[in-house]
Amino acid sequence: MPVADEIQSSWADEVEIDQGALPPPSEVVENGLKIVTEYKYDNDNKKVKIVRTYKIEKRVVSKSIAKRKMWNKFGDSAGDKPGPNPATTNVCEDVYMQFITSKEEAQRPDEGDLEALKARPTKVLFKCRTCQGEHWTSSCPFQHTQVAQAKASEAAKAAEAKASTTNKYVAPNMREGATRSTTGREPPGARRDDLAAIRISNLSNFAVEADLDDLVKGFGPVHKLYLAKEKSTGQCKGFAYVHFKFRADAAKAIQTLNGYGYDHLILNVEWSKPPQSN
Repeated sequence: MPVADEIQSSWADEVEIDQGALPPPSEVVENGLKIVTEYKYDNDNKKVKIVRTYKIEKRVVSKSIAKRKMWNKFGDSAGDKPGPNPATTNVCEDVYMQFITSKEEAQRPDEGDLEALKARPTKVLFKCRTCQGEHWTSSCPFQHTQVAQAKASEAAKAAEAKASTTNKYVAPNMREGATRSTTGREPPGARRDDLAAIRISNLSNFAVEADLDDLVKGFGPVHKLYLAKEKSTGQCKGFAYVHFKFRADAAKAIQTLNGYGYDHLILNVEWSKPPQSN
């Protein structure tokens, strides 16, 4: 029968003898494993020994991740050792994503990019209104010739015949007997407000419609204002158009404002030149 003195005491008895103080945590590294031993009290106020075993692996990461691992810790974790502290850091498992394609997509045989493009049906995205060709109407080579007029008359007759059978609305310029423009522009003299329109250039980038109205409202009634702006920033492009009601007021504004200093710039005011048709 063994003697009582030969019985070894457990770690719990040793902790009890040491006036209830918990031993400090310890770390042991051997055979590529790091064993961390800690002591704490559980919910029943009993002393518990916790042993964690970590497998040491060497991984190659990007420079940004390696640099972030070298940052100094701060706050309550300023005195912690390198690596995550279980008391303040919760390390979760890695989550891997698997992208699953549809069954039809997986069973489809692989084809080259060129073969796939050849198999697709070609569809015209735009068509000329003058000659019905595969180009833009503005770049049509027949827009100023008799071919364009013949094409326009044929299209108008076809639209009118179709409208008579389907009782659909036909635009006035497409009806029989109406004057049609083959270039898509209005004939000379159609825009009567251009006769009293002026162009103001060399404006500040920070100019707004209110500034332009204050600049020209003293010369007479204004029909409309247009301040050119950038689409991305909304700032003034440096020029504007003012349409007066009377041509005499527009002439007086040109005589007064041309060479006038406004917002640290010298204004250039002249008659507006409407685009002329070829």
